[in-house]
Order: sequence, then C-alpha cells, then structure tokens
Amino acid sequence: MGADEVGTLEALKVIRREIVDPAIAEHKGRIVKTTGDGLLVEFASAVDAVTCAMAVQEKMAGREGQIAFRIGINIGDIISDENDIFGDGVNVAARVENECAPGGVCLSGSAFEQVRGKTTFEFDDLGERSLKNIDRAVRLYGVKPANAKPATAESNRLLSLPDKPSIAVLPFQNMSGDPEQEYFADGMVEDIITALSRFKWLFVIARNSTFTYKGRSVDIRQVGRELGVRYVLEGSVRRAGDRVRITAQLIDAETRAHIWADRYDRAVDDIFALQDEITVSTVAAIEPSVRQAEIERAKRKRPDNLDAYDLVLRATPLVDTGMPEGASQAVPLLERALLLEPNYALAHGQTAFCNEILYLRAGRREDNRTAAIRYAHTAVALGPDDAPALVYAAIAIGLVEHDRILALETFEAALAISPSAAWAYSWGALILGWGGEAERAIEWGERGIRLSPFDPWITAALHGICMGHFLRGRYEDAAAAAQRAIRSKPGFSVSHMFLAASLAKLGRMEDANAAAKRVMQLQPNFSSNGQCSAIGCVPLLATPLIEAMRASGLPE
Repeated sequence: MGADEVGTLEALKVIRREIVDPAIAEHKGRIVKTTGDGLLVEFASAVDAVTCAMAVQEKMAGREGQIAFRIGINIGDIISDENDIFGDGVNVAARVENECAPGGVCLSGSAFEQVRGKTTFEFDDLGERSLKNIDRAVRLYGVKPANAKPATAESNRLLSLPDKPSIAVLPFQNMSGDPEQEYFADGMVEDIITALSRFKWLFVIARNSTFTYKGRSVDIRQVGRELGVRYVLEGSVRRAGDRVRITAQLIDAETRAHIWADRYDRAVDDIFALQDEITVSTVAAIEPSVRQAEIERAKRKRPDNLDAYDLVLRATPLVDTGMPEGASQAVPLLERALLLEPNYALAHGQTAFCNEILYLRAGRREDNRTAAIRYAHTAVALGPDDAPALVYAAIAIGLVEHDRILALETFEAALAISPSAAWAYSWGALILGWGGEAERAIEWGERGIRLSPFDPWITAALHGICMGHFLRGRYEDAAAAAQRAIRSKPGFSVSHMFLAASLAKLGRMEDANAAAKRVMQLQPNFSSNGQCSAIGCVPLLATPLIEAMRASGLPE
C-alpha cells in the first residue's frame, strides 16, 4: 500500500469516527457492512435515511481535504441473510449512488415518494436514468437544503459520467506574452476538440462549454464534476516568430492522476502535424488499443494555405457571437480567406452563417438571403468530411432556405463524422421546432445541452425545447425554457418573444406584456407575421404562436 493510500485510509477512519458513525447512530441506522471505502446502511425510515445523509454531507462540506462521498438512497425489497442483506433494493441503491456527484445525495423515485412533504429539504427531478444491470429506467431526485440555489443546466453538479470514455479539452494558456496570439492558442484547442470528436466511442464536451473556464484558475476535479467527464486535457502554447512550443497533459478528473504529458517544439508551418500528434497521444492514452485507421479518420481536412487558416481563426469568435455586429466584422476576413483558398469548406460555412444572421436580424436584405444559401451549398459540396462546416451550412439551409429536410440531413452527416458535435443537436433542435416536430426538437435540444452544458449558444437548444413544449400545450415548460434562454443570452429578442407567447397562453398577461415590451426594446421593427414568415415557421406552430404573441401585445 502506497503512502497516499495509507493517508487516505487513516483519513477515512477519522471521518467515520467523527462524522459518519455518530450520524448513523443518531438517526437510528444500522451499518450492514463495509465495502472497501463504502458503507451499506439500513434505516427503518426513509426520512431518517435522507436526514442522516444530508447531515453527513453538510459536515463533509465544511471539512478540509479531498475526500468526498456519494450517497444513494432507495426503498425496495431485500433478502436478509444473517448479518447481510441482498436483493433488488440493494442493487438499485448502489446504482443510484453511482449516478450521484461527489458530495451529493440522490434518491430513487420510490424513496422520494416516501419523503416528499415530510422534510424541509428541496428536491431536483433529475429525470429517468438507465442504470447498469437494472432492467428498468429509474427516476432520480437530487436532494438539497431548503432555499438552496436551484439546479440549472449551467450550474448542475449532478452530471453523471457517460457509459463511454469522456473528455473535456480546456483552453490552452497563451504563454507568448502577446495577447494577439490568443486566437492561435484557441484555434489549436478547437482543432484538437474537433479531431477527438470524430471518435464515436469518445464523449467530447463542446468547446463553447470548456471555454467558459478560459482565464480561470480551475480545480480539475471540479471541472470533471461540472462537465460530467472522466478526463481533462490542459496545456499551454508559446509562439515566438516561426517556432511554437506546446505542452499538454491528460488528467483523470476523479483521481487527479496524470495519465500522459508531453512537450512539443515545432516550426509553425508544421502545426497541423503537431495537432495530430497531440490528438493521437491523447486517444492512445485513453484507449491504447485504438487502431491506426481510426487515428487517420481523426485528421480533418485542412487548408493548403496557412494564411487562409489564420484568417478563419481570427473570424471564428466574431462568427460565433451570432450577432449582426460580429457577423459584419467576420465577413471581410472570411472573404479574404476564400480569395486565398476558394475550396475552404469551413470558410464557406461560416460565411453562410454570417449572412443568415444578417438576413434574419439586420433588415432581411435579399442579397444576404441569396448569399447565405449559396455559401451553404458550397460548404456542403466541398466539406462532406468537415463537421463544423456542415453545421454552419445546415443552419443557413434550415433557417433561410427553409429546406428543413436537407438541413437535417446535413446535421446528421455532421453527427456521423463527429458524434459529440453539440451545435448540430442544438441548432437541429431549433429547426425541428420551427418545423413543428415537437418531440424530436425536445430530444435534440436535451442532447445538445448534455454535450455542452455551458454553451453560450445553449439558446438554440432551449428555443427548440420551448417550441416543442408550446406545440404540446405544456406552456409552463415552454416558459421555463424561454427563461433559461434569456439567462443565456439576455439581449436575444426571440427568447423574450417565446416567453411573451408562453405567458399569454398561461393567462399571465401582465408578465406577458412586460416580455413583449422587452422584445420591442431589443428589436423595434419586430412583427409576429414577419418573424414566422422569414424563418419559414409551419402553420401548425405559426397559428397559435402568432395568436399568443398578439395577445401579449406584440404587433402582427
């Protein structure tokens, strides 16, 4: 046994003696057995079990150290055998504990029914989960103290690990001493994320969520909990003249063990080979048996002209604002890139997306509409193996050309290449919503949020979810999705539009009127018919939506 293991064992003994065992005794529990660093405890009352669990976690939260407990609670049939218990009730409790975040308490649906209304604790419905070796889905509930901050997609700490290996790539630190080189470090990370996303057996968090950690000092274990991943890749980039030095390290987020680390010194014109080398090393560290053929598939199509690549890197943060100002600044950069390399699929896709933004949000000019469609189709033709290019193109095809069938085929082509492409699910949800496909819009939106829970464009997924609930008459859920979208992008008028319509359907006219006024402040030329017409909303949704918008006070 190593020194760290000895220290951990001693710390666990102290915790049991000072916290766990006294709490169990106080709440009339019985320790059935120990299982390594775990305990199986039986209570006569579910209320006692939950109260004991929360007391333990409260004391653990105030204690210094790196030990954190997961606690799962279930009510079910058991079989007693002398000093042990067995059966489905025990098995489900163990699986519930596996779904819990460190420091958390989770209940099965059966346990929740026994404690509901009987304690001061609050509960978050975590939905149904498929648990390992359990032949049915089990609804789970997270427990929190009264008046605790509500769980959201942005702050939820109960993201369970996926069944397959999972990774988040954090922004690499720019060590160049030149803020102008920040885009270069970010571009390196984005390319590594895209390459890793091509492996179907690997769950990859989207860059828009990992980039929320940019410039912050982070705890790797906390990052793993917040994003629901096992592995975290971090590093730094130092560029000087025509040379670049990159350090990278792969860390197990739960144990903080360093799985792999390396340093690379290369000429800048060898940067693509370096990206491939880091990707290959990361994949090999996670899955040593990966075939070389899969490695080759991870190498995305790159431009021949490095100057064109540089221009696209500079344009990307402007493109991804999703706002007319950013799009207007990005288009000249992208046009220069296409002059240098006319067959650059990603540049075509981003130009299509910019023109879609300018058409729908800055005057609906015909030249923007035709340009969005033209560049989108070119991106699809040139980039059948370039997932980001396909996603940008699909957005324009769906929202401007109104060819939702082709748009969804294009999203699905992107997902076939990159199963972790969160944007494909999020924007696909939006287009499904405008097309009246309620259940698919909700399903795709939820997938997009799980893949990128902190994504600045979580708004698109939430709009799709909102429309799905609106179509099904679930106006409370629709309003909740709209409110989350507003928290994500407060200045996006369409979110306030959805909120106004949902509140009108609920008869909350004062709140609906307030939301409608906010729409007009953000978009003075807004009209209900104009919005639905420009985006190609199907009559199934347009009719009740326009009626609700009119009731809220929005102009037709």
